[in-house]
Amino acid sequence: MSVQLSYRVAIIGAGPSGLTLARLLHLSSIPCTVFEPESSSDSRAQGSTLDLHDSTGLEAIDACGLREQFEKYARYDGEAMIICNKNFKSYIQEKGARNREQSHGSSEIDRSKLREILLASVPSDTIRWGCKLESVGEDGTLHFEHGTESGFGLVVGADGAWSKIRPVLVDVKPYYAGIGGFCFQISEPERRFPDLYKAVNRGSVFAFDDGKGVMPQQLGDGSLNLYVFFRRDEDWMDKCGYDPSKDVEAVRKDIGEMLEGWNPTLKKYPLVADEDSLVPRNLYMLPDGHKWVHRRGFTLIGDAAHLMTPFAGAGANAAMKDALNSGRAITKAIAIGNTETVDENVKISEEEMFERAGRISWETERNMKGFFSLDSWHFEKLLINTASEMALHAVTSSLMRSIRWISGQRTVLFDN
Repeated sequence: MSVQLSYRVAIIGAGPSGLTLARLLHLSSIPCTVFEPESSSDSRAQGSTLDLHDSTGLEAIDACGLREQFEKYARYDGEAMIICNKNFKSYIQEKGARNREQSHGSSEIDRSKLREILLASVPSDTIRWGCKLESVGEDGTLHFEHGTESGFGLVVGADGAWSKIRPVLVDVKPYYAGIGGFCFQISEPERRFPDLYKAVNRGSVFAFDDGKGVMPQQLGDGSLNLYVFFRRDEDWMDKCGYDPSKDVEAVRKDIGEMLEGWNPTLKKYPLVADEDSLVPRNLYMLPDGHKWVHRRGFTLIGDAAHLMTPFAGAGANAAMKDALNSGRAITKAIAIGNTETVDENVKISEEEMFERAGRISWETERNMKGFFSLDSWHFEKLLINTASEMALHAVTSSLMRSIRWISGQRTVLFDN
């Protein structure tokens, strides 16, 4: 039996990072199994839109050989964005692009469509649905509700915020970020609420003020995904005096009072959202810069490795970059027929991830504190710095597009 067929990888979690890694291993004929607790691919709504970047998420898409499939659902006009205050005063505004050539170096895609593309790219029996992991043994034996699984050369924790693999490597748990609120959907906004639809401009609006945020985003089917978050104590759901998952009228009343004095358009989004779409949510994060000592046979990627809040738009990108680097680490060792070097390569990949994720985590926490600051001066200072960073990114993206045109390449520029 060849080394490729004898070395088996277990991936816990069928999110962007787990499925990206599964695709990369499949391309190299390395057996892997993805264990996912959800009962099927459509058992839970996938929610928001993702902003994939050239050097991270899109690089992984290219390495997976899925650019053509991705382009079918890519929404470059979704790059349109406004960052504003409660009066709808715009501090940062970007126009959407018409196509990839005019892109700022990223592209929007619905999370559900990305998952659909990745799932279709691996054999159907790669995914084991309905496998809820309860614990993992010191020897890598996986204990599920249905029984045990063993015999894997590497167990990859891609199982999100409350990872069951993480405790094997490090004694650290997510902590509350101080931000809680609600997620909604608004169906058929172009017909039902043309003012709200027009304000989003096929992209996103990020409105922050007084320690609060209203964030509508357009999805591929024309509906709007909406987040409304506030600075709140972790136990607010227990102390709010109503059921935040069911009592829609009480939720609307609460939000209406919290957004008193806000621009009528911004305030209207949560008050007209679909009643059956209500989901209360708290935001959690892992400590900035946390690490672990590499342990043979185990690793973490994505939120399991570096959970952060969504205020830098980098979570999915970081996760897919993790998967790309981990996939390269594994396939490089297997390609030379030496499974002993898999862990050496994975350790190097982890060290790169620690440094990269540390930078992103710092930026995310900086943004969160600025966006939800009670000090308007602090908020405006952050946006001035952000505008400068975005201008530099735009110049860099333009340069990279020129390099692609000159070289005649439309995919991966460099193979590390």
